[in-house]
Amino acid sequence: MSAPKACLFDLDGLLLDTEPLQAKAWKEAAACFNGSLSRQQLQQLKGRRREDNANLVCSWLQQSVSAEQLLKVREPIARRLVAEAPAVPGAEQLIRFCSSKTLPMVLVTSSKKASLLYKISGHPWLDLIQSRVLGDDSELRAGKPAPDPYVLATQRLGLSPGECWVFEDSEAGCQSALEAGCWVWQLVDALSEPAAIHHSQLTFITSLGEGEQQLRNSLSTND
Repeated sequence: MSAPKACLFDLDGLLLDTEPLQAKAWKEAAACFNGSLSRQQLQQLKGRRREDNANLVCSWLQQSVSAEQLLKVREPIARRLVAEAPAVPGAEQLIRFCSSKTLPMVLVTSSKKASLLYKISGHPWLDLIQSRVLGDDSELRAGKPAPDPYVLATQRLGLSPGECWVFEDSEAGCQSALEAGCWVWQLVDALSEPAAIHHSQLTFITSLGEGEQQLRNSLSTND
């Protein structure tokens, strides 16, 4: 594997520790309509766009609820919970390392622009990632797990997907990046169940510090 010409990053659960908070918001919103979401169902929501998740949750509820009704209840909950989400350990160091190497970076997130702004407001280091593909990007036809977000990101860089490393945590995000043709580093919990995806271009890491070391090794080998 050659050194990357760019690094692409997910946001929720990868750089910011928002996933437990997002899950809590979905659970609380579903409860308002007498619904209860299982751990397996919450796992299915990771990495996807908000509207796609809302439609999925509505399909699980016993009573008839529209995605618009569900989101109207959920969004204030999510905004309150996620606004002060901490960085994932090693996230800032990894981004600053890429910046120090003048390695192009793209933030590839399912979050819409308005949601992104309040999530990152307390994390100025994320401004080092100047290029972004967001969930409401006008050029985006489909969100994760479709390959479109990462295909669009590499096109904007003028690179082939095989020249890019992607850092992800969700299965939907990894599927998206792999189908686009990128090399993928999936952040996994060492104590969790084995990952469901296996692919020749997918490597598991248990910390972002480990990912940074792999990147350092790759760049030094190709100096």
